Amino acid sequence: MKGLFISVEGPDGSGKTTQIQELEKYFKDKNYDVVVTREPGGTPISEKIREVILDINNKDMDFVTEALLYAAARAQHVSQVIKPAILDGKIVICDRFVDSSIVYQGIGRNLGMKTVENINNIAINGYMPDITFFFKLSPEIGIYRKTKQGSKDRLESEKIAFHKKVFEGYEQLEKMHPQRIIGIDANRSIKEIYNEIIAYIETYLSSMNKTLNC
Repeated sequence: MKGLFISVEGPDGSGKTTQIQELEKYFKDKNYDVVVTREPGGTPISEKIREVILDINNKDMDFVTEALLYAAARAQHVSQVIKPAILDGKIVICDRFVDSSIVYQGIGRNLGMKTVENINNIAINGYMPDITFFFKLSPEIGIYRKTKQGSKDRLESEKIAFHKKVFEGYEQLEKMHPQRIIGIDANRSIKEIYNEIIAYIETYLSSMNKTLNC
């Protein structure tokens, strides 16, 4: 059976990590084989590229260079982790995927959504998430949370205007792909957010099982 690919997107500080951990536990409790990964990163090579991208000292990085580095890390990630796991029938939960590049570089850096999509078409090799949870939280709150946590990376250190553009880009993608991108109000408690995610997952799995049994 083909696996399930879930990505989790949203502003920095929106609580993605906590919910990914809870979702992993949910699937493991039901005896599913789960792979939890992240972008940029997920493989030794991709993690090295991540260090270059997010290094606060690389302030002179060209925006096209940035987009290409994300795509390079993603190509390795898909080839080495995501594709094999999906083909093996596993559930992949990824903290960010190509939607992040589309909004951060396409919208935030003004490279254009289509340009960034084209850059990434080879990288993703046809592998797109079945479900994307978009954590909706105002950029101001998200950045405040990240600031309280300590030092910020190169992208987190961008001005609030940049983060607002990114968030608007996410909202645009949500409207463009309503069947895949599920908006989640991240202003609520951990339990409330978790319950909404699990309710959607259970409905999705039930529908998938019915399709397989037909």
